[in-house]
Amino acid sequence: MVDSAEGFIFASYLAWAKANLLRPIILFVVACLVFNLPTFIHRVRLTIQGVLYLIFCNDKSWKKPKDPASYFNSIDKSKVTKKTVVFVRHGESTWNDTFNKGSHRSALVFVLGFIPGLIKSVLYETYLVLSGKVDSWFYDSPLSYLGLGQVDDLGKFLGKKPVGVSDEEAKMISILRGDAGAPESKILCSSLRRAISTMAAGFRERLSRRPGDKILVIPSLQEISRNPDTLSITPAQKQVTASWIDKGSKICDFQKNFTQQTDMSLHKGNKPIKTNGLLRMNEFCDFVFSPNVQEEYVIVGGHSIWFRSFFRTFIPYNTDHVSKKRKVVNAGCVSFTLLKATTNEGDKYMVDPQSVQVIYGGF
Repeated sequence: MVDSAEGFIFASYLAWAKANLLRPIILFVVACLVFNLPTFIHRVRLTIQGVLYLIFCNDKSWKKPKDPASYFNSIDKSKVTKKTVVFVRHGESTWNDTFNKGSHRSALVFVLGFIPGLIKSVLYETYLVLSGKVDSWFYDSPLSYLGLGQVDDLGKFLGKKPVGVSDEEAKMISILRGDAGAPESKILCSSLRRAISTMAAGFRERLSRRPGDKILVIPSLQEISRNPDTLSITPAQKQVTASWIDKGSKICDFQKNFTQQTDMSLHKGNKPIKTNGLLRMNEFCDFVFSPNVQEEYVIVGGHSIWFRSFFRTFIPYNTDHVSKKRKVVNAGCVSFTLLKATTNEGDKYMVDPQSVQVIYGGF
């Protein structure tokens, strides 16, 4: 009897909620979407693109190329040119915060917090959609609060002149800082917001001191994955919009750095479905040695899977190296020498494994 009474009360409450709340909620949601129609349409297109990419892309699939050492072991050394490249991995993202354990928490803490964290992220995504913001927790996921802290630490490291390090390390840090007298360097970056934010904040002292410096965004650095966090939310050749997390940060003026010192002229919007990681890595190498990059030193803001794939592809196959097994840590900086040789099969590239050097963070 008691159970039936409780069931009746529950059913009554449910009927009341349906009659009195459902219609206003639906009207509110529709009004929000209509009021923010252009942004909503952009999000719908991005969602469709994300679904298609999830189903049809082969971003991680390619035929393994020949061992780069096979080209360089027999070539005339005078025909080999080189550049020094520094990989800078982005700080932790909101996607990482929701779906990856990370090194900052135990497996137990991650498992217990996964469902609450997922609910929080979905609710926040709903708020971003209804409020008409060109922002997302999942698509082109921005730096998380932890990621901001990691990037801030990198900025503090680069904000001071090197002390107590080897001459080679001091030289590389000075290049990253853009110190007077140091060799000139060019900053390249992925089109994804977490990478651009990392470069804007991590190199804030340099950008502030050298207002003519630009972060040049190039399509070939977009992350290798089918996940929606690897799709750019920024339309082609449009300026990046600071995320809600970036806007609330006092580390630097993100939007100012995006607007004044980020070059989006080569940004194409998103990687095509028919591309793959190997194609983009070769495109990157071609670009580094093209007339677009006159500088000998190239600083690259990017992603863990892209970087690890690069080392696996361009370090000689018989060389056992940590970079092939482990990812660069969040906000870590690793330098190396990239070699180019022109052969009968076209331009070929190789990373000198002896040149790989940790500047900050490591693997």
